[in-house]
Amino acid sequence: MMSMTGKRRRKSAEQTIVLVAAAAAGLVLGGAAQAQQIVVQGNKRVDSDTIRSYVTGTASGSPEEARRNLLASGMFSDVKVSRSGGGTVVSVRENNIINRVVFEGNKKVEKGTLEGEVEAKSRGPFSEGIVKADMQRIRDVYRRAGRGSAKVTFRTVDLPNGRIDVIYVIDEGDKTGIKAINFVGNRAYSESKLKELMSSSEMNFLSFIKTSDVYDPDRITNDLDVVRRYYLKNGYADFRVVNADSRYVEGEGDAGWVITVTVEEGEQYTVGAVAIDSRLPGLETQNLDGEVRTAIGDVYNAEDVEKTLNGVTNQVARQGYPFAQVRPTGQRDRATHTVALGFVVEDGPRVYVERINIRGNTRTRDYVIRRELDITEGDAYNRVLTDRAERRLNGLGFFKKVRFSNEPGSAADRVVINIDVEDQPTGSFSVAGGYSTQDGIIGEVSVSESNFLGRGQYVRVAGTAGQYARGVDFSFTEPYFLGYRLAAGFDAFYKYSDQTRYSRYETTVYGGQLRVGLPITEEFGITLRYSLYNTELKVPNTIKRPYNDCSNPIPGYTAVYPTGTFTASGQNVSGLAAYPNCALDGEASIALKGSQGNTLTSLAGLTLAYSTLDNLALPRNGLYAELKPDIAGLGGDSKFFRVTGDARYYKELYEDVVGFVRLQGGHISALNNEPLRITDQFFLGPSLVRGFAPNGIGPRDVGIADSRSNAIGGTTYVGGTVEVQFPLYGVPRDLGLKGAVFADAGTLFGYQGRTQFNVNGDAFINGIAPGGGCNFNSATIAVEPECVNVRDKATIRSSIGASILWNSPLGPIRFDYAYALTKDEGVKVDLGNGKFGHIGKDQLQAFRFSGGSRF
Repeated sequence: MMSMTGKRRRKSAEQTIVLVAAAAAGLVLGGAAQAQQIVVQGNKRVDSDTIRSYVTGTASGSPEEARRNLLASGMFSDVKVSRSGGGTVVSVRENNIINRVVFEGNKKVEKGTLEGEVEAKSRGPFSEGIVKADMQRIRDVYRRAGRGSAKVTFRTVDLPNGRIDVIYVIDEGDKTGIKAINFVGNRAYSESKLKELMSSSEMNFLSFIKTSDVYDPDRITNDLDVVRRYYLKNGYADFRVVNADSRYVEGEGDAGWVITVTVEEGEQYTVGAVAIDSRLPGLETQNLDGEVRTAIGDVYNAEDVEKTLNGVTNQVARQGYPFAQVRPTGQRDRATHTVALGFVVEDGPRVYVERINIRGNTRTRDYVIRRELDITEGDAYNRVLTDRAERRLNGLGFFKKVRFSNEPGSAADRVVINIDVEDQPTGSFSVAGGYSTQDGIIGEVSVSESNFLGRGQYVRVAGTAGQYARGVDFSFTEPYFLGYRLAAGFDAFYKYSDQTRYSRYETTVYGGQLRVGLPITEEFGITLRYSLYNTELKVPNTIKRPYNDCSNPIPGYTAVYPTGTFTASGQNVSGLAAYPNCALDGEASIALKGSQGNTLTSLAGLTLAYSTLDNLALPRNGLYAELKPDIAGLGGDSKFFRVTGDARYYKELYEDVVGFVRLQGGHISALNNEPLRITDQFFLGPSLVRGFAPNGIGPRDVGIADSRSNAIGGTTYVGGTVEVQFPLYGVPRDLGLKGAVFADAGTLFGYQGRTQFNVNGDAFINGIAPGGGCNFNSATIAVEPECVNVRDKATIRSSIGASILWNSPLGPIRFDYAYALTKDEGVKVDLGNGKFGHIGKDQLQAFRFSGGSRF
């Protein structure tokens, strides 16, 4: 039986449950009643409960806060919230829905670019505030595109069912680029020199074809970093950019950006001392001395300090100190303008890389980025290696920006590396045109992609066509072959060349090449090559170009001996071309005729290249040298060993005055006792000594009087060039015009080809004198000679001259005028009627023009 106390406790519990249930029901009913007391008016598309949620969800419950929240939603153009009796009345006017966004008047900026900038979108709510903000965004796009005077307005077109078209009306105006770039505080280098370092330029009469004068804040920032690095490279350790002010100047027909850069140069320092301070027990510093790139007395160079830092860091890690840190130090002596450099090697914090996050790469694949890192998950963290990886990624050209950042890992000795990148377009379509005295007018269409399918591979397809040449080539390069830093690739090519203006033949070459490049150091690399190509040599024989009619008479054109004609020696020449009459309109050397046909070459070779150039396109200082040994004979028709070399040394003598010295040479020899094919030998001219025509120097066939046909090539050449390039006085430097004076000297000699050819198929070698020598003249022979009378002199050819160089927006253009000082005068011959001439002499070409364009 339950006691009285238990009954009272049970009754009390039941009453408590009832009270709680009643309270809960009251809250629910009260909330429903409160919601029912909110009256919504004016809504057509937005649900009433959605609107009520903005009222009941306010923290303060005030009508003003509810109104602000509803307006901030972007769904309404007008909202009123008021109290009425015991309830709340919400009156709204809904925004129209945007049917489409239209741009009118945009010709210089593509629609897709503008669509990516505006926030008003199709099927989104219309907001006048957003549209007005979009107008400013569009003006900013045009300002970055060099059209700061662009004007933007908008209008709307009402459609049924609350829809609306938004139309942005654009007046693009005239191009307003960079009006002026001014430097303040520079003493060591002129303003024109500093502006030359920048990729940004001022507007001038070439603005209609260039884009470098378009104001771009990011490009200006990069340009100032280039200027800063230039000063630090040349000893100005205290240099800094104090301020960079960009100001847009309005004006009718004279608007543009004025950029004023204030710098503080400081003094130029030299290196007073260099030391490596190891604070790691057991570390052999003697092995680190070879990594030091600077010496006492050198002008301070921040790039050399950076290279030393990287080299010492790698060497220390290889010696088994993964956590070591190398810290550069510099103590300036302002009295003597010297800096004592130190590289402190010390034990760093034992922090490991827990994870590497790559973010923002929408196109470039992760492994393309990761392979540029010398550090991976689980490795000891090293700031020098991450800084180097950041420079490598920036140097790829795949990204607009690259940013490294760190965050703590899951433990105190763990760090997470974040790499944020932004992909940029890496493909290009270009149309190029140019002219040269050798190839005439020529055009090229090419398509290239340096980040093919986001894999970091390089692909290029190009086609050329011109007056005297045409061709197609395809190139593919994988920069990390088999996961190693090996640049492997292949090329396929076809080229036709008409050499009849300087010789009397045409060539067609087609084939392919395999290559693997191995970088040994930052300056030295080796490339392995294998090529397989076919060369077809053809001597034209038409009425317009009858260069083989002495061997193959052209019916109705070439005069032939009648039937029954015999020479004084008893040779039957019936039906043969009458010689020398058939050669008076141009005739190829018998050496060229005998070499007609196809030659297959299978060639393996190396390229050993060394470069310390400061700029590959426009070098001012440094050395470039390459040696290329090749061997042919792994199958095919040609069997030879060939080696060529080229070395160029550049030195800036004064500001913007650059001198360079070039040495080049080559030799080819047969691997067997057979004569070399004529297509394998060297044919040279202005590429060795300016002032001479293509194929204008070297061994010649003096058995014929046609000067354009008697170059037969040589096996050995050497040459040298001295040139000084300088700015032209009174010409704005940003036009890219420079002058040059030069002196060239060189020679080509050593013909090792065949000298006898039985072209007509009879039993005689026409022109062979008793004793086996090739000795004849038109008085002693009435038929075409079938031997080569070689003139092979190692005469030094030399010339001096002047040049105009233009690094134009259309591409590099060069005009050379050269005067030959020494040359081979050839063999003096009697032309009859008391006249004498020379055959086998060098062919001159005083003027030489070459240029290209890309647009």
